[in-house]
Amino acid sequence: MMMMVEAETCLSFAFILILLLILNLAVGVLSADNYSRDDFPLDFVFGSATSAYQVEGAAKEDGRTPSIWDTFAHAGYAHGANGDVACDEYHKYKEDVRLMVETGLDAYRFSISWSRLIPNGRGPINLKGLQYYNSLINELISNGIQPHVTLHNYDLPQALEDEYGGWISRDVIEDFTNYADACFREFGDRVLYWTTVNEPNVFALGGYNQGSTPPRRCSPPFCITNGTRGNSTYEPYLAVHHILLAHSSAARLYRIKYRDNQHGYVGISVFTFGRLPQTNTEKDRVANERVHDFFIGWIMEPLVHGDYPISMKTNAGTRMPTFTIRESKLVKGSHDFIGVIHYNNVNVTDNSDTLNRKLRDFNADMAAMIIYNQDLFSDEEFPVAPWGLQEELDSFKLLYGNPPIFIYENGQRTASNSSLQDVSRVKYLHGYIGGVLNALRNGSNVRGYFAWSFLDVLELLDGYRSSYGLYYVDQDDPELKRYPKLSAKWYSRFLRGRSTSIVGDIGLEEDSSLVSVSHLFQ
Repeated sequence: MMMMVEAETCLSFAFILILLLILNLAVGVLSADNYSRDDFPLDFVFGSATSAYQVEGAAKEDGRTPSIWDTFAHAGYAHGANGDVACDEYHKYKEDVRLMVETGLDAYRFSISWSRLIPNGRGPINLKGLQYYNSLINELISNGIQPHVTLHNYDLPQALEDEYGGWISRDVIEDFTNYADACFREFGDRVLYWTTVNEPNVFALGGYNQGSTPPRRCSPPFCITNGTRGNSTYEPYLAVHHILLAHSSAARLYRIKYRDNQHGYVGISVFTFGRLPQTNTEKDRVANERVHDFFIGWIMEPLVHGDYPISMKTNAGTRMPTFTIRESKLVKGSHDFIGVIHYNNVNVTDNSDTLNRKLRDFNADMAAMIIYNQDLFSDEEFPVAPWGLQEELDSFKLLYGNPPIFIYENGQRTASNSSLQDVSRVKYLHGYIGGVLNALRNGSNVRGYFAWSFLDVLELLDGYRSSYGLYYVDQDDPELKRYPKLSAKWYSRFLRGRSTSIVGDIGLEEDSSLVSVSHLFQ
């Protein structure tokens, strides 16, 4: 059990030690680029992010019904954790917005729980859910914080999954469009930035190919969990196809019905990673480009050109859905911006022998092996290597018309309850924000950066085993008290215009906003 005691007298000494540690261990990373907030354009947005199931709690309150993420977590696939309570932002949103103000955020990216707003996935709006999101948005606006809203983040209403299979059915297109219509109508007078679906590429792979994420559909031998339903050979392609059609339908609706009055923007987000061929052979170089097609081109080629990459259509054959002429025209150009999700880098090697198999999934069609340098299912920290993000931003510029981009997720993973003195997260943020600045100077149309995550939230794969937050949430405290980490202090100082050239700018003086609670982690 964690014990609450007073330990403020140790604060100054602790910070001196930790800042010296940063300087000694990370000169090559933190001092590589000297920059400040003033080096970014005046309208560049800095924020932080969460999502509904990961932060709201109140999962069974005020008319909300389960989503596919509820079902996934309660089946034990988030290391026994679930979002029933989470960070309880449903009840503590005013406190959290106050912390955002103290941190100096320009914007907050959050998602709306479809099954809280429209509990059965279709039908009347739940007035309690409507009241909550209105209250949250109004609280943000009144404090000068710009809301960036995602409509779907791994949390399709379970009722729709049960009724027709969710994203593998075309029925979801109409239901999602109606849900988006309700959000645009109710919140669009205050929300300017809408993301339809978060990272559909990895949502489809985890949820419909490997069975490792909601809704946990897959088929042997491709399952990495005990999957009992689904078909990994074609369902990932089908799910993304319907997501793109639903996205374009919602975007078209917004442009026709709302944009002239609300003046907002509709986009979609894509999961990315930096890539390097494992060797300098021609096979690995070609495989590296094929991985780009399968992960990024899968989403971006239809948005920019109206069709899937040639390599995907060639390798997947008839298992790859096709757009009608009308659908192709609707999907093409249906994005006003792209959200980029990025954490780390990978190596790629050729695996063309998989194309000889009669039974193939997405990975076999890709004919390449992705070598992760860190275990996806661990609390291992990511290296500070922003070259990968810079290269991804450059590829959007060169291949996809340099669309407006928001970095909607980027952050460092650490073990939960390790320390408030999260030196590695400071190093990571410093390095990657510097990488974004380099990309800007190289002509990238990036418009904003959002650190993942604002609080220590329920993580999709790890539950509460790992954390990304700027603020620690004491899960053993009935009040779920929040505590700022060193990274929150560093980010705040940066956002308020302090130079990052001297890490000591974090501040060596005792500060009541950074109470030492090292005893919580003993």
